[in-house]
Amino acid sequence: MSIRIMLVDARPDRREVLGPALSAEGFDVVACVDPDEGLLSAVVRFAPDVVLIDIDSPSRDTLENLRTVQAHQPRPMVMFTQDDANESIRRAIEAGVSAYVVDGIERRRVRPIVEAAMARFSQFQALEKELLETRGKLAERKLIERAKGIIMKQQGLSEDAAFQAMRRLAMRKNKRLAEIAESVISASELFEP
Repeated sequence: MSIRIMLVDARPDRREVLGPALSAEGFDVVACVDPDEGLLSAVVRFAPDVVLIDIDSPSRDTLENLRTVQAHQPRPMVMFTQDDANESIRRAIEAGVSAYVVDGIERRRVRPIVEAAMARFSQFQALEKELLETRGKLAERKLIERAKGIIMKQQGLSEDAAFQAMRRLAMRKNKRLAEIAESVISASELFEP
């Protein structure tokens, strides 16, 4: 399967040369766009596998557009540039660039760089998903602990008995334990002075 590339370059003359060169390397170039003109809508419209940016030096507007794309339509992004300043590299990585390559594009290097960026992006996405799941579980655990404390105080039950009472209710109502905990907390707040 061919990798779908959206080429982002401010210079139309360079896009006209680079697009066919990428196609000759086996990439499917689905679009060539200017970095400051509707980048998010272009990503939505063309659904590339990778966004490849060829730019002399990334401007603040370009980096903000990349950040917007990553927030709404995350994609692996590879930036080829002449700018080797540490601050530019840091800002590009913060904007979501998966690979930052100085000294321009060499045809023989493009495929391994793109494939490495895709792998790095997938790994990052998996870690981000795991982090969100862990945060969700921790938040649920806090709710359950708080609800358990309320039941222990109001009913005079042990920690284990309070937990078992919530668990039985969850099974009987066919709800998650966190939903029962939220109900217990809401009910207790209703009767607080």
